Amino acid sequence: MIYLIGNFILAFALLQLIAALSNFLFKERLPSVDASEVLHSLSVLIPARDEEKNIGQLLSDLVKIPDHISEIIVYDDQSADNTASVVKEFAARDGRIKLISGKELPDDWYGKNHACYQLSQETESDYILFLDADVRISGEVVGHAVKYMEKRRCSMMSIFPTQEMKSFGEKITVPNMQIILVTLLSLPLVRLSGFPSLAAANGQFMMFRHDTYKELDPHSKFRKSRAEDIEISRYMKRQRKKVSCLTGIKGVRCRMYHSAKDAVDGFSRNVTFFFGNSMIAAILYWLVTTLGFIVFLADGRTEALWIWLSTTILTRIFASVTAAMKVSDNLLLWVPQQVMLGKFIVHSFLNSIKKSFSWKGRSI
Repeated sequence: MIYLIGNFILAFALLQLIAALSNFLFKERLPSVDASEVLHSLSVLIPARDEEKNIGQLLSDLVKIPDHISEIIVYDDQSADNTASVVKEFAARDGRIKLISGKELPDDWYGKNHACYQLSQETESDYILFLDADVRISGEVVGHAVKYMEKRRCSMMSIFPTQEMKSFGEKITVPNMQIILVTLLSLPLVRLSGFPSLAAANGQFMMFRHDTYKELDPHSKFRKSRAEDIEISRYMKRQRKKVSCLTGIKGVRCRMYHSAKDAVDGFSRNVTFFFGNSMIAAILYWLVTTLGFIVFLADGRTEALWIWLSTTILTRIFASVTAAMKVSDNLLLWVPQQVMLGKFIVHSFLNSIKKSFSWKGRSI
């Protein structure tokens, strides 16, 4: 039995390596484009709740892009800080910026999903781009993204931003999201295959053809989902719409969390959605990728142990390069990263039992 378990662990490690290698070799990039080549209108839609520390930086980035963006609409979701004041200051200097004061949240909606839905009702542009307030944009990435969607004939495209990590707590938590993504899913297959299971998205950067968005009304359909981005991407594929997911794109970055505690609180809300919303699958993944070496030691299979170790190191190298993360950090911090992934899963399990998920002062 131990021998068979060891073979399974080796096979899984090799599959992860194949996925990571495919993402490294066939990584998709955004096409270069002149302003004159983007002929469709684009609205940037930003849901914001208590984002006074971030919203000004994002708006500063966006106002530097005069050619590709028709309008920038911010939904102030009943913020308790000065988010609205910051937006008003920018709106006074740039006529494309519009502030919407948030409505009372209905009982059958989660906050961000409701904010995105309300934003979608305020524009008639050809393309709409949902951005989180903590995302930073540089260069011509917005125009390039529109051109990518036109060229690939996508109805939806999402980018996992390059994650900025400054503290030790961030470095042992945040990389887990990207590592899971690029070692379990070959991203080119998100666009090339029709299987809904081969789908991924990140709500920090999601772009839609507006006509398709209005047709399917995705944020309304998944109004009470903690992982609406993943749910929407799968739903779009079920409706035979072409979806694409990219990572490690220059010009899109984000500092999601500023401490390990913030990361645990954030990732524990939706970590199981990376595993088909299965707690059992999440636990098995953690056991296999963290404690797999014990099986080889118990069975005295030294050669298999070295194969597993070498495969896992190569997988982390390819994953880090693909997602524009620091390779040395993800090798040296491998063990604490796995420990923190386990903590995400435990917190998610406990919160699901107690039904006590919350975010920004709201139960979800």
